[in-house]
Amino acid sequence: MAVPKRKTSKSKRNMRRSHHALKGVTLVQNSVTGELHLPHHVSKDGYYKGRQIATDGSV
Repeated sequence: MAVPKRKTSKSKRNMRRSHHALKGVTLVQNSVTGELHLPHHVSKDGYYKGRQIATDGSV
């Protein structure tokens, strides 16, 4: 079984974890209504790529 020869320092451990931070949510603005929604998703009022594809608002 492999065993580390030396203790990993706090500095080295934290450098390794530097890419583990959470990123913020990306939102895009609907060109018709101006509503913010996730990219490549239908907005709450049924618009996708400037066209209304759902008439009742439930997607």
